[in-house]
Amino acid sequence: MAVREIVIYPEGKEILRRKCDSVNHVNRRVTRVAQDLVDTLNAHPEGIGLAAPQIGAHSRVVVVRLGGGPDSERVPGPPLPLINPEIIEARDEKRDFDGCLSLPGLYGETIRPHYLRVVGLDEAGRAFDRVFEGFDAVVVHHELDHLDGVLFIDRVESLEYLYHIREDEDGNLVRVPLSPITG
Repeated sequence: MAVREIVIYPEGKEILRRKCDSVNHVNRRVTRVAQDLVDTLNAHPEGIGLAAPQIGAHSRVVVVRLGGGPDSERVPGPPLPLINPEIIEARDEKRDFDGCLSLPGLYGETIRPHYLRVVGLDEAGRAFDRVFEGFDAVVVHHELDHLDGVLFIDRVESLEYLYHIREDEDGNLVRVPLSPITG
């Protein structure tokens, strides 16, 4: 089990902003990256997706945990590796929750597709053609953005859509808007 440190932004700005290289074929190095992503995501149960640049690798590899969501009572499934994922159809864009392990404690609302058709390879190198819907599509889209150096904060339309989450005096989780920057 190889758990890697997650690259934190802005310390890892260069790493997180670089476009990833395509995988020519699934070999030991690629399967090691996929397994490192799985192990690292499993070590961070608050996360539901992770991309190779977030652990310092620059291959087009992500892992996603499907079936959860910010308002879901269900526990997301196990990490699913996607290699060279490519969106071939996207639609049904809506505003939804977004956050990132590389930006701990910061959340926002972004507009992302809630229907994605994605092709790529699985961890064994077999081709797949799969549809992701609802919040699963949001998660996959978020992770695929990482492969092109795009972070969720790039998709936030206004600072009013960024916030922190904290517990109030009754133990309920509440959104706390970012404080305006004053000069």
